[in-house]
Amino acid sequence: MTLLTVTDATVRFGGLVAVNNVSFETEPGKVRALIGPNGAGKTTLFKAIAGEEELESGTIRFQDQEIQTLTPHEISERGVRRTFQTGGLFGELTALENVLAGLHTQVPSSLGGLLINSKHAKQVEKEATEKAHHLLEMMGIPHVAEQWARDLSGGQQRMVEIVRALATDPPLLLLDEPAVGLAPPVRLELLKIIRRLVEEENIGVILIEHAIEFVMTVSDTIMVLNNGEVIADGAPEEIRQDKEVLEAYLGR
Repeated sequence: MTLLTVTDATVRFGGLVAVNNVSFETEPGKVRALIGPNGAGKTTLFKAIAGEEELESGTIRFQDQEIQTLTPHEISERGVRRTFQTGGLFGELTALENVLAGLHTQVPSSLGGLLINSKHAKQVEKEATEKAHHLLEMMGIPHVAEQWARDLSGGQQRMVEIVRALATDPPLLLLDEPAVGLAPPVRLELLKIIRRLVEEENIGVILIEHAIEFVMTVSDTIMVLNNGEVIADGAPEEIRQDKEVLEAYLGR
């Protein structure tokens, strides 16, 4: 089953074609990486999938429904959740409160019920808090729940942001450079967590990443962009040996 299908996607900024006629598919339970040199079009393509950039032409289908004309909020509500390389958390909230913020679209209780402190509202709040704690524990950071997000290390902030994105059980998770700035042990732990998520929860993951060895280890398939065009698409070992990729991205 195909989760996401991008067909002939083109994004233009004035006279610059940032993404040129790109097509690919993503499946549940798989990790697809987007790599390429700076300015290759990776982030623009990511933003187009999330509804943050408008396609000039082409289509994006998620769970067999076209989404390229929807707003980022509508796309997120349908189950495409993303993280950001920097600045994704609310620094003035605790880690737990940041995760609960990610659950707001799933909380069925009304504002009136919350104001009068109804039994239903209490139960909803209790279940959401339990789920948030469970997700933090799953990511190996239950101890940061009550810490201010601004006081967390870079690695901890990255983990909390992923937890927040996972809070609504999304079928598709977009990770923007999840390993950037992480120490090797934290990067290894993140790699294990991503693989566990896709294998046990059957979610699809698309990630942008510059850490090549991380990409080669965590990914099922890798698509390489250069100057807005796909120059290679295949399994990690195929990409590692592709001459055009070595020249354009790895500098060999």
